Amino acid sequence: MLSKRIIPCLDVKDGRVVKGVNFVGLRDAGDPVESAKFYNSQGADELVFLDITASSDKRKTIVDVVERTAREVFMPFTVGGGIRTVEDFREMLLAGADKVAVNSSAVLNKQIIADAADKFGSQCVVLAIDAKRCEDGHFTVYINGGRKDMGIDAIEWAIEAEKLGAGEILLTSMDTDGTKNGFDIELTKAVAERVNIPVIASGGGGNVTHFSDVFEKAGADAALAASLFHFRELSVREVKEHLKSRNIPVRLT
Repeated sequence: MLSKRIIPCLDVKDGRVVKGVNFVGLRDAGDPVESAKFYNSQGADELVFLDITASSDKRKTIVDVVERTAREVFMPFTVGGGIRTVEDFREMLLAGADKVAVNSSAVLNKQIIADAADKFGSQCVVLAIDAKRCEDGHFTVYINGGRKDMGIDAIEWAIEAEKLGAGEILLTSMDTDGTKNGFDIELTKAVAERVNIPVIASGGGGNVTHFSDVFEKAGADAALAASLFHFRELSVREVKEHLKSRNIPVRLT
């Protein structure tokens, strides 16, 4: 079995790391470059950098911050936010990213997934899905940083994205985001059971048990967290040591 990955996430706004709850109430969590260096030293498996207002502000990702961050990390590095064209993919990869995440632009133009996968390989293409539970129990896709409900079924969208060439799904539950009450097991399991590409669970990690739960109960391939790590409530190593005690394969340095 492949090792499960623990991935800190840098949500960046105006050049600073921020974190909120349910996509609102953002508070400052530090400098992205310093944060990246810290997680690199902690033994994080990967790092995700999301320019969270690039799409809603209709601008590109802050390239200089990506370049400075990439120089400080020696682990796979995914960048997303404001990616609209295959050329944007190329620019991020040249700036130091190993993978590029698309969310809003892929919902509005599915062809970008296929075109980017064809040009750079599926391993570079991460589909980010922001999903929220509806009253009838199904999950719908939101874009523009959780501001616009597209009325698209999240599970079906993940299945379609894999067929188009996405190599990984970054699945964020808007219901559990920032709550620290646990990952959305139902949502994660529903997607993980229907696709054959890795699924990164995001939103809700609050203690070590939440991480083992999302691997054991939902079948996630990786778990992403932000505020929990940013504010030093838990370390990457503490999470990994717990997972190892549960016989969940992890990479311990």
